[in-house]
Amino acid sequence: MRIADKSATYVVTLKRTATTRRFTLRVRNATRDVVLTIPQRASIVEARDFAEKHAAWIGERLQKLPHPLPFVDGCIIPLRGIPHIIQHRPGARGTVWVEGVTTLDGPALALCVAGKAEHLGRRVQDYLRTQALADLNVAASAYAGKLGLTPKRISIRDSKTRWGSCSADGSLNFSWRIVLAPAFVLDYLAAHEVAHMVHLNHSPKFWALTRRLCAETDRAEAWLDAHGTQLHRYGQKAE
Repeated sequence: MRIADKSATYVVTLKRTATTRRFTLRVRNATRDVVLTIPQRASIVEARDFAEKHAAWIGERLQKLPHPLPFVDGCIIPLRGIPHIIQHRPGARGTVWVEGVTTLDGPALALCVAGKAEHLGRRVQDYLRTQALADLNVAASAYAGKLGLTPKRISIRDSKTRWGSCSADGSLNFSWRIVLAPAFVLDYLAAHEVAHMVHLNHSPKFWALTRRLCAETDRAEAWLDAHGTQLHRYGQKAE
């Protein structure tokens, strides 16, 4: 559904649920879209009227979203919380590697990318996904080992709504973007999902176990609350 506000037009996705009793409008940071949840019996006309009345609010929220930062030459991105400059090395052999460089501001770390320019973004993301999976494999396996457990599977995705999940069979899934955060945040997330292998809920017992496994639990939770949304801007195409 499209609605207009002065010179701007916004696309609003409708979500109908049986349990919803009122209209709920959300601008999602990670996906940069607008979702209007409506009761099962609500009409499209009512939904449009509600969205149009809040068009100005939608516009303000969209403008406040973090600007996308695509993976291009010269872009600075965090890797384990440490800034890295993406440097395209078209004439070099290999794929992606980290190298110390000297800039006008002094020593820095560069994420060097070989190959053609059109493959740069994909190569950077592939590298980050590989690094994330390696770090999470080590952390999650170590925490599970302390509990005498073994994850059935550890995999990564690009989830927009959660940083990690644990299925009933002990399979752990994580967002690869967590490797952009400081190392203690990734470490906490691994402990969080491993704790779900024992308590598949967020009960007091779950949190007690998580804090026993990871002393940085509260610090990492606070970091994600304050900075987690920013991680979704990296690798997104500029508008």
